[in-house]
Order: sequence, then structure tokens, then C-alpha cells
Amino acid sequence: MTVKIIKGAGKGWRPYRFPPRASFHQNGLGGDNWDADPAALQRAIADGFQEGSDKGYQQGLTQGQEEGRREGYAVGRNEGLARGREEGKVEGRQIFETASQPLDQISQHMQAFMEDFDRKRRRELLQLVKKVAQQVIRCELTLHPTQLLNLAEEALAAMPAEQSDVHIQLNPEEYNRIKDLAPGRAANWRLVADEKLALGECRIVTAQTEVDIGCQQRLDACIDTLAEHMHLAEG
Repeated sequence: MTVKIIKGAGKGWRPYRFPPRASFHQNGLGGDNWDADPAALQRAIADGFQEGSDKGYQQGLTQGQEEGRREGYAVGRNEGLARGREEGKVEGRQIFETASQPLDQISQHMQAFMEDFDRKRRRELLQLVKKVAQQVIRCELTLHPTQLLNLAEEALAAMPAEQSDVHIQLNPEEYNRIKDLAPGRAANWRLVADEKLALGECRIVTAQTEVDIGCQQRLDACIDTLAEHMHLAEG
């Protein structure tokens, strides 16, 4: 017998199976008692069929509910874990950012301190180079004061036109030292002692121009270039 199961839009419908027609001569049912009341036999068969159907339906319903609970628990557990992990990440990130703010401030202060320390170290190094260079220049001019005359000759040779009425102004100390150590070369120039000039300073004065060829301005130019490479301004 073919059974057609009808399903609605909502919950499923339980199939109904018509009880089989009573047979009085099968499975030992051909006794006199059933022959006397065939309707009772039919009712007994229908009742047994209905009881079996109800029992099977109840077992299926219980089994379906249990499977539904297990499946729902698994789905809910997975969704809860996923949501909990995401919320935990957000909360953990917020806690970390809050806790790291003092560290960020300390890091910024430390970075500023290190940059300032490095800048001071480079400035001190620059000052040391300048002092050493001044000592070397002073020592060189003490031993060889005629170096100033060499600078004067180089400056005059670089001038665009021939200069007239040339005077070389020097510090009085270096003026006397050059006259003593190189009187011949000193006689070739009109040397002028100028108390306003420091040791190592020298100026060429002509009728056309005046040029500073002193050691200090040359040293300053070198220190300025070095400070630029070291990202410093001379202090």
C-alpha cells in the first residue's frame, strides 16, 4: 500500500494509515470467538495499529527533540565562542591601548631625550674640532708666520685686475716675527702692524678693494660646512 505524506507550511503532518481489513483465517485468527464478533476483531486490529502508530510517533518526537537540542546546543556554543572571542579581542585591545598609553609617553620622552643628547654630543664634538683647529693654526703660525704672506700672494693672484698701492695688515706680534724670520720677503710687501687684528688675522688693502684673508674667517667657513653636514647650527 502506498502512503502519501502531506506537509503543510508550518509543522509536518503525521501520516495516517488505514488499518488493514480483518482476515479471519490468517495467523491463527480463525477461531470461533472472532467468528462470532467480526466487528470486535476489526476494532482490536484498529486499536493495535493506532497504539503502535502513537507509540512510534511519540518515540520519533522524543528522538527529534533530543537531536534538535543537541544540534541547537552545538550551534549556540559555536556562535557563543565566536562572539566571545571577538568581544574578547575588542576588550583586550582596549585594555592594551589604555595600559600602553603611559609607555607611549615614556617612549616619546625617551626619544626626545636621546635626540637632545645626540644633538648636544655632536655640538660638543664640533666645538672640540674647532678648538683643536685653532690650536693647530696658532702653532703653525708661530713656527711659520710667513704662511700669512703665502695667503696674501694667493689672494692677490686670484683678484681679477692688477692691484695698486697694496698694504698687508697684520697683528703686531706676527708683524715683528715676519720681519725677524723673513726680512727679505717682508721687504717685498708694505706690511702694516694693526693692533685691532688678532693673531692669525690678515687683511689686504689696496686702492681698489679690501680683502680679509685671516685664518678665523676661513676656519668659521669650514666649521659652518661641517655643522651643516652634522645637522647643527654653530652655537
